[in-house]
Amino acid sequence: MVRMTSRSTGSRHALRVGLLAVLTLSALLLAGCGSSGGGTSGGVTRTVENIDGSKVTVPTHPKRIVTLSEPATDGVLALGIKPIGVVSGRGQSGVSHYLADKAGKIPLLGGIAQPNYEAIGKAKPDLILVDGTSINNNAQAIETLRHIAPTVYVGYAGGDWRDNFKLVADAVNDQVGGEKVLAAYDKHVATVKTQLAKAGYDTKTFSIVRWQGNSASLVLKELPPGMALTDLGLKRPPTQDHRGRGHSEPVSLENIATIDADYMFFGTLGGSSVNNPHAGGQTSSGASQQTVQEAAKTPGFAELKAYRDGHVIPVDGSVWSSTGGPILMNHIVDDVQRALLSRK
Repeated sequence: MVRMTSRSTGSRHALRVGLLAVLTLSALLLAGCGSSGGGTSGGVTRTVENIDGSKVTVPTHPKRIVTLSEPATDGVLALGIKPIGVVSGRGQSGVSHYLADKAGKIPLLGGIAQPNYEAIGKAKPDLILVDGTSINNNAQAIETLRHIAPTVYVGYAGGDWRDNFKLVADAVNDQVGGEKVLAAYDKHVATVKTQLAKAGYDTKTFSIVRWQGNSASLVLKELPPGMALTDLGLKRPPTQDHRGRGHSEPVSLENIATIDADYMFFGTLGGSSVNNPHAGGQTSSGASQQTVQEAAKTPGFAELKAYRDGHVIPVDGSVWSSTGGPILMNHIVDDVQRALLSRK
C-alpha cells in the first residue's frame, strides 16, 4: 500500500474503524441482515479461498459485486465486469483517476480504509471483494462485511498483483478470463521489453519517486510500478534495488541523493492522502510536472543527475503511487514505452 503514516496515526485510525465496524454490525443485526451472507440464500453457491487459504461460500454467478479496494476494482473491470459499488482511490475524492473511464458513474460506497458500511448494506451486494490495501488486518471490519454479504479477502498489502488478480477472477468465477488477461499483459510486456533493450535502456537505472509536500518517498520493487520495471528488464539504482514493506519508503532531505538514477519516474497525489482525500490532491502527469518545478526548489534536488540531464519523467500519481491490477500494470507499461521510446 503506497502511503506514509506514522504508527500512532495508524493505530488511532484502526481504532476508529474498528469502533465504527462494531456499531455498524450492531445496526445491521438489528435491521435483520443477520448472517445470511447477503445474496447466497436460495441460490447456487461454490467455495473459494481467501488469500490466507481459509474458505468462503460465494454465489456461483454473482450479479451484485462490491469492490472495496483499487486492486479489486481494477481486477473486475479488467474482466469486463462492472461492480455495483466501489470506493474512492488513494488520496482522491472519486474512483482512481486511471480507472475513471472504465468505471463511469459506479456509486461510491466510501473510501480506501473507510468503507461506508451502511451504504454497502443498502446496495444489497451478493459478493464483496476486499484486500489488505483497504482494510488491513481488521478482523472486526471483515466480520461486519461478512454479515452483509459473502466477502473474499483477495490479497495482502504489498502482495503480488498477479496472485491477487487470480483470486479476484476465481471469486467471480471467471478463471479463464483471468488467464487471458494475464496472457495479454505478458505479451504486451514482451513487446515493449524488446523495444527498450534495442534502444539501450536495459543498461540504464530507473528511480520511482512519489513527491508529497516538500519530501520524497521511494516506490520499491514489491509494488506494482516496481514490478512493472522488473518485468520490462529495467534496472533500479543500488539504493532502490530491493523490496520494501508494502508501501512507499520516506526519504529525508538529508538523503535526497538516494532517489537519483539515470531516469526518474515522478508522481504525486498533491496534498491528499489515504485518510484525507479531500485536500485538493491532483494526480495527473500535468500535476506531477508542476510538482517537479516545486521539488527543484528543495535543496539538493536540482543537483540530481536525473534532473540535470532532463530525465525526470512526470507520471500520473494515481497509477504510479497506488496499487492495482492488470489495468494499472498495462498503464505503467504504456507510460514507460511512451516516455522512453519517444526520446529516441
